[in-house]
Amino acid sequence: MMPCGCEVSLSSMQDAILILDFGSQYTQLIARRVRELQVYCEIHPFHHIPENWADFNAVILSGSPFSTLEEGAPNPDLSPMFGTIPLLGVCYGAQYLAKTRGGEVARSTHREYGRANMAAVDGESRLLQGVPVGSCVWMSHGDTIVALPENAMVEGSTADVHVAAYRFQGEETYAIQFHPEVHHSEHGVQLLKNFVYDIAGCSPSWTPDAFIESTVEALRAQIGDGKVVLGLSGGVDSTVAAMLLKEAIGDRLYCIFVNNGLLRKNEYDSVLTQYAGLGLNVKGVDASADFYAALDNQEDPEAKRKAIGRVFIEVFDREAMAISGVEFLGQGTIYPDVIESVSVNGPSVTIKSHHNVGGLPDFMKLSVVEPLRSLFKDEVRRVGKALGLSAALLGRHPFPGPGLAIRILGAITPERVKILQEVDHIFIQGLRDAGLYDEVWQAGAILLPVKSVGVMGDERTYEQVVALRAVQSTDGMTADWVHLPYEFLARISNSIINNVRGVNRVVYDISSKPPATIEWE
Repeated sequence: MMPCGCEVSLSSMQDAILILDFGSQYTQLIARRVRELQVYCEIHPFHHIPENWADFNAVILSGSPFSTLEEGAPNPDLSPMFGTIPLLGVCYGAQYLAKTRGGEVARSTHREYGRANMAAVDGESRLLQGVPVGSCVWMSHGDTIVALPENAMVEGSTADVHVAAYRFQGEETYAIQFHPEVHHSEHGVQLLKNFVYDIAGCSPSWTPDAFIESTVEALRAQIGDGKVVLGLSGGVDSTVAAMLLKEAIGDRLYCIFVNNGLLRKNEYDSVLTQYAGLGLNVKGVDASADFYAALDNQEDPEAKRKAIGRVFIEVFDREAMAISGVEFLGQGTIYPDVIESVSVNGPSVTIKSHHNVGGLPDFMKLSVVEPLRSLFKDEVRRVGKALGLSAALLGRHPFPGPGLAIRILGAITPERVKILQEVDHIFIQGLRDAGLYDEVWQAGAILLPVKSVGVMGDERTYEQVVALRAVQSTDGMTADWVHLPYEFLARISNSIINNVRGVNRVVYDISSKPPATIEWE
């Protein structure tokens, strides 16, 4: 799905769904469910409706943290869509449709959150085919629909919510007050299939091969005979982006891999070897000294990120300008990077300043090419598999752009980086050896800015503390800590303390996102 302000022509997309985002925490999950049905979709904020909305097969209206009864609640004019394109209102979307078309919405007399069961289902409903009476649905709203517009009729109810599902007669407009996209709604996928396939008329044509074909075609049209320079990181996103660009323009792609001195142990050499095997034209640049100089006396997390970003741009720009005639900058931006930078209420609070979602310094006179901007991480991996990339590369854990700098709390020095590299290597290799690496979405070690008392042999020690972090996630938007076996953690802790001079204590991070973030800085 494409972010706000980045519309695509749907001429090459046989079928597509438009999702209008009213700010719900579940909006991205709706999109994921549609994508899992192999149907292309885009999310756009409700106040930036694309001009080509009529080119889509259908529109889904998301939920919202707002109430339709609040002043300033989202209230776009969607009247041109009524009766002209299939619509599905979810939660707030359902209440919006009822209220704006002559019905009545009121505060619920009791909280309607959590599991409920369908007490009545219209057997003739196209939307609810295969959703049986008694099936569980997930409610999450403080308002409820107490009266429908004159031309609307109830299609489903729970014990407490009479208007749990309804439709407008004479048009393909449907609405539900529960969330079919969450797994708690046991027949939610069936409901979405009914809407996407039967009502909207979409076919499951959004596949990795289809994405590759349309993206390569679009890249060739955008780039023409130009040259592209791309910064590689060794990770999945930039590698898949590079392979797509290589498919499109061949040897007019120039890749640069910058060693910022903050990579994992031996990563610089191993990544260059990996890329040589893929046939990519890659130049390695060791700029460790430049980054360490910029990080001298920097301890604030944002100051570190900005210093690393500034030096990277300086180094990258210098190397890019050495390439004659380069016009385009390739980036591995993916959709979660964009979603954390854009919200329905304008720019969101800065969560990660190292995300680059298209912005460039004025002195870099390059046009941006972002072939993965519409994909979630798991979709990037599926595209990479279709491109022939190895499972080992595609299964590589995400690694932050600023590298180990944001896993070292406090001052950055070569000595502290060396300590963390050794700790990280023992942890990650341990996960591989124990067959646990592929069960974890992301893992790493954090060097804490504290020391603790310990005993080694007959001597008292006062040395560093490290934290280990391992999480399960799909795309990084949310994450849960992994319940690694106690025996494994004990073995890794013992190995770290025995082999890494300067560390005498190991702890394990058991916080989830939210409220914590995956990284510590």
